[in-house]
Amino acid sequence: MQRVKTRIFSGAVCEQLVFNISDRIQDIRTAKPKPRFQNEEERERHREGISRREHIRKFNQNFGPSSYYSTLTFDNEYEVHTFGEAKQVRKKYARRLMYHFPDAKLMIYIGRGKATNRIHFHMVSEGIPEEMIKKLWGMGGVVRIEHLREHNFYNGKDHGQDYTGLANYLFDHWTPEQGGRHYKQAGKMVKPEREPPAPAKRNYSEDRPPRPPKGYILVESRATQYGYLYFKYVRKPEPVRRKKAGGKRPS
Repeated sequence: MQRVKTRIFSGAVCEQLVFNISDRIQDIRTAKPKPRFQNEEERERHREGISRREHIRKFNQNFGPSSYYSTLTFDNEYEVHTFGEAKQVRKKYARRLMYHFPDAKLMIYIGRGKATNRIHFHMVSEGIPEEMIKKLWGMGGVVRIEHLREHNFYNGKDHGQDYTGLANYLFDHWTPEQGGRHYKQAGKMVKPEREPPAPAKRNYSEDRPPRPPKGYILVESRATQYGYLYFKYVRKPEPVRRKKAGGKRPS
C-alpha cells in the first residue's frame, strides 16, 4: 500500500485528503479513496455525503460577500400547492433572471413552512441587483434579501468566507416528496480546483496535519469512518471590523 494526498480548493476553503491506495495502481493521479461498506444503508449514506460535499464546494466556489441570499414567498393568488407546480414556477423565474442577466449564477431551493405548510423558495445569486430580484419575482414577497457574510463562525472560530453552514441548511430543505435534485442551478458555475493526488511525504494523523497552503489556517482535522484522513483549511480571515460608537470622543 502507498499513502497519497490530494487538495481541493473551493472559494476560501481548501480540503486535503490523505488515503491509502494499492501498489498495483500505476497512475496515482487518478486515485480516489475507496471506502468499504457494511451494508447498503451505509453505502447510501456515503452517496448522499458525496452529493452534499459537491454542493458545498460548488457553493463556496461560486458565491461570496457580493452574492445575495433571498427568501421568496407566494401571495394567496399565486400560491402553489404541489412541488410539481413549484418546480415549474422556479424554472420560469430562473429563466427570466438569466434572460436579463446572462452572466449571473444562481441556485434555488424549494422549502415548505413548518407553521404555514406553504411552499416558498430560497435563492442564492451572484450578478443580479437586489431590485431586479424583487421586480422579476412578481408572485409575492421577497421577505429576506441580504449579502452573504464576510465572516462565518463555527464553534466560535472565524471561518471567513466558508459558507458550509448555509449550504447545508439549504441542501436539507429537500425532502423525498420533492423528488429530483436538491436544487435548481443556472449560469456558468465555476468548478472547484482539484489537484491530482501525489505521494504523501510524511506520516500524517489528526494531530499531525499537512501544512496549510500559504495564507490559510487549519480549522478541522479528523479521521473518517471510511479509513482516510480529512483536513480542512480556510483562507485566513481579515480582522472583523468593529463599528465605531456614535458621537465624538472626549478631548
